[in-house]
Amino acid sequence: MFEKYRVKGNETLDDIAKKFHTNRSYIEDLNNLYFNESLREGMDIIVPKNKEKYFDTYTINSGDSLYAISKKYNINPELLAALNGLDMNDYIYPNQVILLPVANYSYYITKDGDTLDLVAQMFKKNKEAIIKENETIYLLPGQILVSERK
Repeated sequence: MFEKYRVKGNETLDDIAKKFHTNRSYIEDLNNLYFNESLREGMDIIVPKNKEKYFDTYTINSGDSLYAISKKYNINPELLAALNGLDMNDYIYPNQVILLPVANYSYYITKDGDTLDLVAQMFKKNKEAIIKENETIYLLPGQILVSERK
């Protein structure tokens, strides 16, 4: 889950990362930023939202693979890749930060043609519950939707 954030005067990536309980490299990766000078007042960037509720983070170590990480944390490898905008064969590198889904939540990544009724059926909940849990639903391909498991 992500949200838009407007950079304030004299803010650094480190300041913003601290505010959103993440690290600088994750903000850089989300926004394709690699130098502090590319950050300017009034600029809109993407930051994690409700990360502490729906996701944990994991910092890649040398020799890690998505498959090994998914096995270690008992996560479906395809879900792990999709949550992070990766394919299973994509290269991951040391110090890269990825999202790990937390227990007690189900995750769904929307596809073309999805409707709120179909998503609600998939989660076995009513539409109102799905809307309440996700705040903003666009139903565009690639949106991550979550639902608390009962």
